[in-house]
Amino acid sequence: MRNKLSLKLMIVLLVCIVVLMSLLMMNIRADKAVSDRVKKHKEEVAFHVSRIIANAPIVIGGLEGIIPEPRIQDYTEKLIKELDVQFIVVMDMDGVRKSHPDPDEIGKRFKGGDEDPVLSGKEYVSISEGTLGVSLRTFTPVYNSNGTQIGAVAVGVLIDELEKEILSVQKDNAIGISYGLLIGIFGAVVIAHFIKKILYGLEPFEIAKIHQERNRMLESVREGIIAVDHTGNITIVNRSAEEIFKKTGMDKIETGKHIDLFVKDSVLVRVLKTGESLEDEESQIKDVKLLINSVPIIVNGKIAGAISTFRDQSEVRLLAEQLSGVKHYAEVLRAQSHEFMNRLHVILGLLTLKEYDSMSNYINRIVHNSQDEMENITRKIKNPYLAGFIIGKHSAAREKGIALELSIENVIPNTNNQEFTHDLITIMGNLIQNAADAVEKSEDKKVSMSLLFDGELLTVVVEDSGVGIREVDKGNLFDKGFSSKGEKRGYGLYLAKKSAEKYGGCLAFTSEENKGTIFVLEIPYNAGRDQT
Repeated sequence: MRNKLSLKLMIVLLVCIVVLMSLLMMNIRADKAVSDRVKKHKEEVAFHVSRIIANAPIVIGGLEGIIPEPRIQDYTEKLIKELDVQFIVVMDMDGVRKSHPDPDEIGKRFKGGDEDPVLSGKEYVSISEGTLGVSLRTFTPVYNSNGTQIGAVAVGVLIDELEKEILSVQKDNAIGISYGLLIGIFGAVVIAHFIKKILYGLEPFEIAKIHQERNRMLESVREGIIAVDHTGNITIVNRSAEEIFKKTGMDKIETGKHIDLFVKDSVLVRVLKTGESLEDEESQIKDVKLLINSVPIIVNGKIAGAISTFRDQSEVRLLAEQLSGVKHYAEVLRAQSHEFMNRLHVILGLLTLKEYDSMSNYINRIVHNSQDEMENITRKIKNPYLAGFIIGKHSAAREKGIALELSIENVIPNTNNQEFTHDLITIMGNLIQNAADAVEKSEDKKVSMSLLFDGELLTVVVEDSGVGIREVDKGNLFDKGFSSKGEKRGYGLYLAKKSAEKYGGCLAFTSEENKGTIFVLEIPYNAGRDQT
């Protein structure tokens, strides 16, 4: 059925039916009113004529015998032609006609059976059948100068003539109804077109489908979603938003209420006022930190509302750090693989040239250097993940022609806290990568890293001989999204600082232009050690 009747057709049919029913009801009432009004008018005209005739000297004189009776007939015939009535009958007290439209009926008794009351002095109206047919007739008694009733007058309008007049008025009403229906149809088409335009041409079943899909989509996403109208009243809250707000101990968010009742100084209110989007806005509700994106809803150039999507900032940071860590691991593996392939190519070349002594020396040197590096790292760093990461960074630096000097003052114990290990690798990876970028275009491509552990505090110092950091950039270096390397950058140091602060540590730097930069990380190593 949904494919047979479109919304536009349904609206047109509905409006037309409503208009037609309204017009028909009005027509029925109008027809009754017209019928009553025409009948009333005819009664009044007939009464007026009968009273004039009842007081006419010719009629009174004719009934008293003072004036010849034929003159009554002449008088009434003249009035019938001038007035809007079909017959005028003058009768004596015996009901004998003294005038009639048909002269042959003069001298005969009045026909209809409704004349008795008027002969008793009563004035009234009646509907009855006479010689001319069914008619509406008014009766008025005739009195002489002494006040004695000497006869009566009956003035009538034929029902057929009355119905013709009523039908004529009804035809006019019917024409009016037809015009009204045409206007209603036109209006229905215009309204249907306007509604379809508002609904973007969608049919009801399509709107229902979109509504269901929208609800499922809102409930399926992990981000919290809240939308408000232009007054700030909540219109949409998904399940994820409710779960996030439960962490803050807040009552259930209810639609229809103002956002300020639940969140003071909400970013949504700011967006409604300014009409500007807010990206990656940080906000804290009690102990829960949120990362919020908010945009205004613009309809026809006006702000119709605003919508926010948000997540627990700890979840976002964990995902970002995990992605960053995976990237570092991938780079290390790629560098080691590339370095290994280069060494194999050298060995293959020496083997082809039959330079066996040179090949033997090259292999011994590689093994000796690798063993020295690996022994120094693995002997001092007991955390296998951290040791493997640093070994990989050595390989990556060599591939780029960068000298990575490593100094480990004492033994750094192992930790079974994988999250801490991952965060530490993420911080050190960002510092080494920034240092490598800083010396990439320098003649002296040198980066040094030292690790010092005093039993509780781990200190990591990364120093480069690069171009340094400009004075204007120093104050913004740890800001989210700030970078001198272009767009879509500037998150590494921001996340590194946040990770350090998460464990009660700190990250600082000193730098001079064209002289290099030193980053210092101090982090409580016990915060990540397994105490079991």
